[in-house]
Amino acid sequence: MPIQPPRPSAVESQVRPAWTQPSAGPVRPPLLGVLEHAVMNNLWAVGSGEPKAVHAAVGEPRGITLNTIQSTLKRLFEKGLLARDKVSHAHIYRPAVTADQFQRGLLGELVDTMLTHQAEAVMSAFVDLAERAGPEQLARLELLVAARRKKNGP
Repeated sequence: MPIQPPRPSAVESQVRPAWTQPSAGPVRPPLLGVLEHAVMNNLWAVGSGEPKAVHAAVGEPRGITLNTIQSTLKRLFEKGLLARDKVSHAHIYRPAVTADQFQRGLLGELVDTMLTHQAEAVMSAFVDLAERAGPEQLARLELLVAARRKKNGP
C-alpha cells in the first residue's frame, strides 16, 4: 500500500513551475526519456512512493541501480512533474500533475506545432482517428465541436 504523504505546504506550491499548478489547465510538459516515463507511469499508478519502492517496481526489472532511480526522481521533481515530502530521512514522491494533464500537454504541443504548418492534415487526422475508434467517438467529437462553437461563437 502506498505511503500517503502530507499535502504540500503553500510555500512548496509556490516554488513549483506555474504549469504544474491545478489552475494551469493542460500542461506544456518537458520531454522525458524512457526511464522517466516508466517512473511517472509507476507513480501515477500507485499514487506515491519512496525511492526504494520505485526502484523495486521500475529499476530492478530493468537492472537499474537505486542511485539512478533516485537521480531520476530528483530530475522529475526539478522539472516540476513530481512533488516530494520529507518523511523521516526519506523523500516520498508523488505526481504533481495527472497523467491526463501530461498527455494532453504532449498532444497540445504536437498539435500546436502541426497547426502552424499543416492545419488541414491535423483536423483530418482527428476525424480519421475518431472514425476508426467507432461511431460513438465520432459522435463525441461532433458534440465537442458543437459545444466549443456555442461557447466561442461561430
